[in-house]
Amino acid sequence: MDTSLSGTLLDSGEYTEVYRRVSFKLQLAYGVGHVLNDVCASMWFTYLLVFFHLVLEFSNWEAGFMLLIGQVADALSTPFVGFHSDQSDNIWLCRYGRRKTWHLLGSLCVVGSFPFIFSPCLNCSGSHSWAQMIYFSVFIIIFQFGWASIQISHLSLIPELTPNEHDRTKLTAIRYCFTVISNVLVYIITWYVLHLSDDPNEGQIGPGDASKFQTVVWTGLSIGVLCTLIFHIFVKEQDDYGGGNVHAGQLRTSISEIFRNVQIYQVAVTYMATRLFVNLSQVFIPLYLHETLNMVASALALIPLIMYIGSFVTSMCIEKLNRSFGRKFAYVAGSGICVIACIWLGIRSGPQYTDYEIYVVAVLFGNITYTFLVYNIYLI
Repeated sequence: MDTSLSGTLLDSGEYTEVYRRVSFKLQLAYGVGHVLNDVCASMWFTYLLVFFHLVLEFSNWEAGFMLLIGQVADALSTPFVGFHSDQSDNIWLCRYGRRKTWHLLGSLCVVGSFPFIFSPCLNCSGSHSWAQMIYFSVFIIIFQFGWASIQISHLSLIPELTPNEHDRTKLTAIRYCFTVISNVLVYIITWYVLHLSDDPNEGQIGPGDASKFQTVVWTGLSIGVLCTLIFHIFVKEQDDYGGGNVHAGQLRTSISEIFRNVQIYQVAVTYMATRLFVNLSQVFIPLYLHETLNMVASALALIPLIMYIGSFVTSMCIEKLNRSFGRKFAYVAGSGICVIACIWLGIRSGPQYTDYEIYVVAVLFGNITYTFLVYNIYLI
């Protein structure tokens, strides 16, 4: 008998349902199930352009095109995985659990492709740039499909593990906690590896740093694979909650009704604008530090680390701000800070800026990104 869940009664007013509470061990096992994705996403958004432009010496548009291919592949893979992971195909592999099956498939794709993205082209490093772009595009598409498979299946497990909103909130919180840990860990590892250069006071990223990025990738993947194994060993996918769930037969909203809902478009536009700002800041800040401010290599890890710590600090007080002034006020205040930080970043330069002020700007950007993301999650 599975002892990771304990029986509890849930009274909805219309029916009484027996379900099993999620144990702390299962919560932790679930939380580490997304670490592999978090590690790879941190490397992808923060260092992909840096690696392709500064290490592989791709031109600006070629490096940007590689990022574009990845985002398009992700946009196509996400709805595909979301639709098919909901299907109850009774093939032998799906008896392992339809969500865990997609999670396992995605993990294999990520582990098998991501190291090649942050490595020089095998036996083709001297080939024409178009040949190298095709080579990397194959691995990028496989990686994005795997990344989407892990993300969708991992999120979809929450309502299948428990019907209780409190337990679902705890699972989401633990998931975010490990996301923070994963990102901070990536930046610390990157800072340590880049700081080991022969001349840390003057060295910048260049073609000779390919092995350092490979070290960071393999270290992160090793941690991610270990966490994935823990997830698959200890998390048992449930066919139901352990009781008769009357909502199981509830009809889903039709596609036509979804597209007629005006709020869908309002939320989509707001979320798109938010993700655009967050992703652009994460992608281009490292290049800004290197190309515009001529900062040392280790700064390309230290500044993103400070940004993420700033977002984590904001996470501990944002709910109190929301309760006191409302979510819209927090969003407007975040927008104001965003304008200040962008103006500060655009007009300031010089030694004082690179030695001191840039760290304040990094904290502001960290505060902004978390405020924006939290508000949009509340909208959804």
